[in-house]
Amino acid sequence: MPIRLLMGNEAIALGALAAGVSVATGYPGTPSTEVLETIAKEIKKIEQHQQETGLRSASAYTIEWSVNEKAALEVAAGASYTGARTLVTMKQVGLNVASDPLMSLAYIGVKGGMVVLVADDPGPISSQTEQDTRTFAKYSKLPCFDPSSPEEAYIMIQDAFELSEELHTPVLFRPTTRLCHATAPIDVTDVWKTITPEGFIKDPKWVIFPRLSVKAHAEIEKRNRALSERFSDYTFNAIEGRSENFGIATGGVCYAYVREALKRLDAEWVRVLKIATPFPFPQTLALDFIDSVERVFVVEELDPVIERELLYLAGASGRTLDIYGKEITENLPASGEYTVEMLTVKIAAYLGLPYESPQAPELPPLPVRPPVLCAGCPHRASFYAVKKAMSGKKAVFCGDIGCYTLGNAAPLDMVDTCLCMGAGITIAQGIARAEPDTTAFAFVGDSTFFASGVTGVINAVFNKNDMVLIVLDNRITAMTGGQTNPGIGKTLMDEPTAALNIPAILRAVGVEPRVVNPLDLDAAIAAVKAAAAESGVRAVVFEYPCVNVEKPKNRATVNAEKCTGCGLCRREIGCPALKIGEKAEIDASLCTGCNLCGQVCPFDAIEVTR
Repeated sequence: MPIRLLMGNEAIALGALAAGVSVATGYPGTPSTEVLETIAKEIKKIEQHQQETGLRSASAYTIEWSVNEKAALEVAAGASYTGARTLVTMKQVGLNVASDPLMSLAYIGVKGGMVVLVADDPGPISSQTEQDTRTFAKYSKLPCFDPSSPEEAYIMIQDAFELSEELHTPVLFRPTTRLCHATAPIDVTDVWKTITPEGFIKDPKWVIFPRLSVKAHAEIEKRNRALSERFSDYTFNAIEGRSENFGIATGGVCYAYVREALKRLDAEWVRVLKIATPFPFPQTLALDFIDSVERVFVVEELDPVIERELLYLAGASGRTLDIYGKEITENLPASGEYTVEMLTVKIAAYLGLPYESPQAPELPPLPVRPPVLCAGCPHRASFYAVKKAMSGKKAVFCGDIGCYTLGNAAPLDMVDTCLCMGAGITIAQGIARAEPDTTAFAFVGDSTFFASGVTGVINAVFNKNDMVLIVLDNRITAMTGGQTNPGIGKTLMDEPTAALNIPAILRAVGVEPRVVNPLDLDAAIAAVKAAAAESGVRAVVFEYPCVNVEKPKNRATVNAEKCTGCGLCRREIGCPALKIGEKAEIDASLCTGCNLCGQVCPFDAIEVTR
C-alpha cells in the first residue's frame, strides 16, 4: 500500500472511497469542507488521466455540493435505499439543519452503508457554537465513531460503513477541527471496493408511520444494548497502562493530547481508557477499567459525555470510585479547546507530579489584525451604500452567516444581528412587526440565499411583511474557500449546469428587485433609498464577483498633490489596503482597483490605473 502524507479530512475521504462510497453529498462548512473536495479531486484524477485502474468509471460516482445539509442528507438517504454506500458531510451547526430527516431516518433505517460526517469545532474556531455531536448521537440513538488521529480516521470510516450496512442504520462520524486539519503519513489502498446497488425495492418499511416507528424504536433500543457489548471489543476502544491507582478516561483528539502529556511527565504507566465509540458506550470495557483503578481523571473537550457515562456506571453498579472531570469537580474547563500544555499541567496536578511549564520565549507583540473584509470585497461597497442611504434614519441591519458577517466591524458597523444561516431575513420580519417605525434590513449572501434564505422571503411575502432584503451576490461561497453554489452554473465536479438567477427567483415569489453593481456607489445608494421609501417586501440585489473569483486588473494610486491627508477614505470604509500618514497611501499588493475609496474621496485624490 502506498504511503501518503494526508490531512485528516483527506484521510477520511480516501477511507470512504476505499469503503466503496459512490454517492457523497454535503454543504461546505469549516472544518469539514475538504472531505468532499478530496473525493471530487480523486474522482477527477480518474477522468483526467483515463488510466487502467481496475476501478469503476468515474460516471459511477455522484459527488455534489447540495443546496443545504438537509437536502444533502435526503439525497444520500435516497441513494442508500437502493443499496449504494453514501457519505454526507457537514459541520456541527449543519447537523441542526439535517436533524429533521436524520431523526426519522434513525427509525426508517437504510440499506446501503450511510455515514454522516459531522465535524465539531471546539473553540469555536470558525463556528457559531461549540455543540457536541456525541450528545446528538445519544439523543438520536445513532452509533457514533470518534477518531483520535488521521491514521485512525482512515480505518475507522471504513468500519463505520461496514457497521452501517450490517445494522441498516445511519452512523455518525465525528472528527474535530484539530484532527480534520492535522497531517500524518498513512498507508492507503489504491483499490476501492466496488459495490453494485441492488436497486430500490418497494417495501412498506420505507414509509414512516407511527405504528412502524413504535416497533422500530423498540428494535433500536435492543440493538444499541447489543452494540454496547460489541463496542467493548472494538479495536479502537482500549485500556492501556498498568497503574492500579491512577486512571485517565479520554477519547477523540484528546487521547492524543493525553498521550503526549503523559510522555512529557514520564508517566506512561498511568492506566488510560480510550473511547472511540461514545455511543453506544462500551459499558463492559468501561466497568473493567473502573474495577482496575481507584480514581479517574476524565479528559474530553466540550460535553462531559464520557464523564457522565462513568458516573452512571459506577453508581448503578455500586462501585466506589473518585471521578474528576468538568461537571462535578470542575477540574477542567467546560468549554473551549484544550491544548497539550494545559492538559500536562492538569494531569501533573492530578498525579501529584512536579511539572514546570517551559518558559515561552520572549517575542515581540503581534500586530493587531482585526477580522476585516478583504481589500476590494464588493460587500464593503454594499454595506457602505446602505449606510449612506439610511444615514439619519431609524433602521436595523440584520446579518447572516458568511464573509459579510464581518460588516459588523468598525467603521462599517452594519450588522446588528446574526443568528444562523438564513435567519437574518426572518429576524428582520420579527423586528419590523414589533417595531413598525423602524426600517428593517436583512443582508444575505448568494449561497445562503439558496441554502435557507428563500423560505424566509416567501414567509415575508405570504404574511405581507415590511422589510428590505439586500442580497450580496459575489458569485461564490467565499467564506469556506470558494465552493460553487446554485447560482454559479458549475457543479463540484466542474460540470456545466443551470445557473439559477436570484432576481428571477425573487420575481417568481412576488418581489421585484433592483439589481445594482455595488461599486457604482451613486447608483447603489439611490437604489437603497428608493427601496427604503417603499413598503412591503423590497429587495436590492448587489451583483459583483468576489476578488478571488475574478482577479483584479486595476490598481488605485494617490495623487499626492490633491490629497490633504484628511483620512476620510480610511475612516469611512476601512479598506485594509489604505494607510494614512501625512497623506493617504495605498498598498499596491492588496489593492484591487475597485475605486470605492476614489468615490468616497472629496478631493478626487485617488486615481485608478490599469
